[in-house]
Amino acid sequence: MSRPRVLVTEGIHPIGIERLAREVEPIYLPDHPGETVEQYLPEVEGIIVRTFPLSAETLRGARKLRVIGKHGVGVDNIDLAAARAQGIRVVSTPGANAEAVAEHALMLMLVLARRLPTYQQMLREGHFALARRSALAMDLQGRILGLVGLGQVGGRLARICRQGLGMRVLAYDPYVARERADELGVELMPALGPVLEAADILSIHAPLTPETRGLIGREEMARMKPSAILINCARGGLVDEEALLEALRAGRLAGAGLDVFAEEPVSPEHPLLRLPNVVATPHVAGSSAEAFRLMAETVAEDVLRVLRGEAPLYPLV
Repeated sequence: MSRPRVLVTEGIHPIGIERLAREVEPIYLPDHPGETVEQYLPEVEGIIVRTFPLSAETLRGARKLRVIGKHGVGVDNIDLAAARAQGIRVVSTPGANAEAVAEHALMLMLVLARRLPTYQQMLREGHFALARRSALAMDLQGRILGLVGLGQVGGRLARICRQGLGMRVLAYDPYVARERADELGVELMPALGPVLEAADILSIHAPLTPETRGLIGREEMARMKPSAILINCARGGLVDEEALLEALRAGRLAGAGLDVFAEEPVSPEHPLLRLPNVVATPHVAGSSAEAFRLMAETVAEDVLRVLRGEAPLYPLV
C-alpha cells in the first residue's frame, strides 16, 4: 500500500522533512528545480506552505488534498473559505516564532530610538565630532509602548519591555480577555485611539484580514506623537504605506521599523527604503534558527495527525 504524499513548497528545517518521512512520502520542492506546485497538487494529500499562495482557483485542482499546513502564523496567503468548502483541514504553528518576532521588534525599536542609522552614516562621512553634538537618542525606560494586538508575539514583547526596560505598556486587542492583559501587566484599552495618542513606540502584531487591512492610515498616524516610532513585524497590508511615507517625510512621525511590506518581495526602489529614518528588513523577523526548527516540527506533526485521522493540535479550518 502506497504512503500518502505531502508536498513542501519552500525551504523548511530538515527536521520537518525527517519527521514527515517516517509516515508519508515527502516531496520537497526545493530539491526539484524547474518543477512546480501545480504539477504535484492534484496527486498529494497534504501540502506545507510558507508564503506560497493557495487561492480558491489553485485549490480546485487539489483533488486528493486533505490538509494544508502553514509554516508560520499568518494565513493571508491561504483561501480558508475555499479550503473549508472542499473539506480540507488547515493547520498552523501559533507561538512557534513568537520569541523571534518579539526580539526582532525590540531590535528595531532600539535601533531607531538610539538613532543608529544616523550615527552610522555620520561616522561614514567623517562627522565624528558633529555626531556627538547632534540630537540625543531616546531612552526607552519609562516610555510608553503601544501594542496593536496582544497575542503570542504582542504578549512576549510586552513582558520584555515592561520587565526589562521599565516601559508602560498599553494595548488594543478586541479579542483578548482583560485577565490576560492583567497577567502581562498591560493596560488594555477599549479603542485604538488612546493607544495611538499615548504611544512613544507603536508596535503592530495583528493578523491581516479584510477588517484590519489599512488599519493604520492617515487618520491614525495624525493622532500619533511627532516623536513616535512605528514598528511593523506583522503584515505590510496593515499599514497605509503612502500615508506612512508622507508622515515620515513631513516629520509627523520620527521613524519606522519595517519587516513587512504590502507587496513582497519589496522593490529596492521603494521610497520608504530611501528614508534615513526607516530601518527595514526582508520579512525575516520570525526566521531565527530556533523558530525555524520549531515551526517545521510543529507543522509536520499536525499534518501527520490529520492524515492519521486524528484531531490536529492547531486547527484553523
